Amino acid sequence: MKPTNKQAQTCLILCQWLSNCYQDIHLFRFDDQTGEVYILAGEEIEIIVLTNGIWEFL
Repeated sequence: MKPTNKQAQTCLILCQWLSNCYQDIHLFRFDDQTGEVYILAGEEIEIIVLTNGIWEFL
């Protein structure tokens, strides 16, 4: 399984946003089983990106 195009675009936008806010990205992981991307950044920022490109804080 690979990330969808919408999901990949959303991840790129989020990583750019995090970088612009001077937040370190500690973990960027694609889960093959769920098809979701998990981003851990800064001190407490946890983001999940669903296959349809929708993202949410955890």
